[in-house]
Amino acid sequence: MAQKPSIPKGTRDFNPEQVAKRNYIFNTIRGAFETFGFQPIETPSFENSDTLMGKYGDEGDRLIFKILNSGDYLNKANTDAYEEKDSNKLTPSISEKALRYDLTVP
Repeated sequence: MAQKPSIPKGTRDFNPEQVAKRNYIFNTIRGAFETFGFQPIETPSFENSDTLMGKYGDEGDRLIFKILNSGDYLNKANTDAYEEKDSNKLTPSISEKALRYDLTVP
């Protein structure tokens, strides 16, 4: 039996009509900003963990979504922390990138 296609939780698709409406709104906002001399910039969708950690206090650090390193990241993991199941010690050895929760994670 074929599975029905699905999208990841917290994401959505936009149909052509919705895209047209969104583009109209974005273009209106962009035009207003450009009228006052602002220019667009683009920033990365994720950062190095050390860029984000420690900047928002303990509560903010708990709201940062850590991204696992690519490849065989467990070979490079802190084995003592892994065996102790100490995530605070283990995380830096398996995750070097992160997303700030408030802006980037649904």
